[in-house]
Amino acid sequence: MKIPEPQNTTSQAIVKWYEAKPQEHRQHMGASIIGHDCPRYIWLTWRWARQPEFPGRILRLFSTGNREEPRFIEELRGIGATVWDRDESGQQFTVRALDGHFGGSLDGIAKGVPEAPKTACALEFKTHNHKSFLTLGNKGVQEAKPQHYAQMQIYMHLMQLDRALYLAADKDTDEVYSEWVHLDKAAAERLLARAQGLIEATSPPERISDDRNSRACKYCSFQAHCHGDIAAQSNCRTCCHS
Repeated sequence: MKIPEPQNTTSQAIVKWYEAKPQEHRQHMGASIIGHDCPRYIWLTWRWARQPEFPGRILRLFSTGNREEPRFIEELRGIGATVWDRDESGQQFTVRALDGHFGGSLDGIAKGVPEAPKTACALEFKTHNHKSFLTLGNKGVQEAKPQHYAQMQIYMHLMQLDRALYLAADKDTDEVYSEWVHLDKAAAERLLARAQGLIEATSPPERISDDRNSRACKYCSFQAHCHGDIAAQSNCRTCCHS
């Protein structure tokens, strides 16, 4: 029989410390979610239907991903690439479109990477669990992680770059995966059109499934809002005059 863990442990204090940090809405629709399968999920996120609330373990997991970024930059510079991780004002490279309502932040821009030493490219860094990492290696980023692929298409298009380097780390084995991704201008323009349509939509778009227990809906953070159990939170984005 497992002995219950005391409530005042160091590990629990760390988790609570993460949870005590403010979790705020993103002001713009993010390029990181525009490739999501469900248009209603994107719309509900944009409309601030629920306050972001992640358990401390997940917030710590996000932090793990962020901490991998400077390591990748150090490694790229270590193999001889030139990496710009900040713009002229010292801030992270950002892109905006659709009157500032859509965009995202790049992990950096590099030149001198082995795939094409003379060509500048956008950088996208991700971490994966082992199962996801194996799928990525077998299928490639476009099929295995379409949201990541869409995110890079937006960044390349808005930064006027024609290539991106996708670097991923396996959190279990520390193995590294790299993939050279080319700009698909037509795909980027379709994604921008999708973003504009969702930003301007005054009513919820079709959900991906009408079965709340489907694989797509069962673990969605918006399940209760989408399938009518609870109302959206009151704020400027959910106001009928917005």
